[in-house]
Amino acid sequence: MTERLTATPTGIATAARILRDGGLVAFGTETVYGLGGDATNPTAVARIFEAKNRPRFNPLISHFASAEEAFTQVQATPLARALAERFWPGPLTLVLPRAPGSTVSDLAADGLSSLAVRVPKGDAVLALLHAVGRPVAAPSANRSGRISPSEASHVLEELDGRIDAVLDTGPCAVGLESTVLDLSSPGRPCLLRPGGVPVEALEALCGPIARPETGFDVAPLSPGRMLSHYAPSLPVRLNATSVGPQEGLLAFGPHPLPDAAVTWNLSSEGNLEEAAARLFAGLRFLDSQQQVFDLTGLAVQPIPAQGLGLAIQDRLNRAAAPRPTEPDAP
Repeated sequence: MTERLTATPTGIATAARILRDGGLVAFGTETVYGLGGDATNPTAVARIFEAKNRPRFNPLISHFASAEEAFTQVQATPLARALAERFWPGPLTLVLPRAPGSTVSDLAADGLSSLAVRVPKGDAVLALLHAVGRPVAAPSANRSGRISPSEASHVLEELDGRIDAVLDTGPCAVGLESTVLDLSSPGRPCLLRPGGVPVEALEALCGPIARPETGFDVAPLSPGRMLSHYAPSLPVRLNATSVGPQEGLLAFGPHPLPDAAVTWNLSSEGNLEEAAARLFAGLRFLDSQQQVFDLTGLAVQPIPAQGLGLAIQDRLNRAAAPRPTEPDAP
């Protein structure tokens, strides 16, 4: 059973302890209820995807108690600071380049070099984030593809028994997800998702805003849907049943394939949560061994097509996709 906590000092302290210990707690913001986990803990982040039955890994928004805390994790531009001063706390998410010392896990950022951050509005949620003292990743607290929850009872209808607790902060005032604005590249800001802050209010401060041609909430830096997406430099071969002596192996389960030059086992026990938590680190490690072992490629053992396995497969499919070719030089 999922524990229902009241938004009292005791309830907030209990929720903060659960989050610091790697558990999952849903909590209300001014937009919708978020499903929170310690963004610095890849296993906690993997549990978020598992609880939501999310079919792919998408970048998750990291929540903070203040702009100062948020800007320790990203490289804040003058425009970002101006927007934060005007709209935080509030329903605005900013996508910015990750700071070199960022502690947010690769899994929460989907391996991207950018990070989505915001400071939500509400006394209880800010008290919770302050008590946690770490970035808290929190997508909407519902099963993937379902309606976002605006009351604690909605969360329990979707996730009872799948998460540790819900902090009942009452009905959400906005009931609509935050606006997501990409500031990670030079040029005009880009609207990745409309939401609680009207675009007109943003443009009054920062000037014209670009819109993705493919529609809202599908820009590459928001859900990470580019086909070849932050792939290793080495070619990736999926569903391998054998491995060559010049291939690195991304293994899964108690029986890694023999003969690999170097191996990273996602989970020797075949645990999909552990595999998800170790996926990005494994790809980075094997890619870093290219010159050490004269690697020509990476082989990946089969991953079960169930639960988090679907999300892991989705990410590996992107890693193995054909790479964009450079245009011919003039």
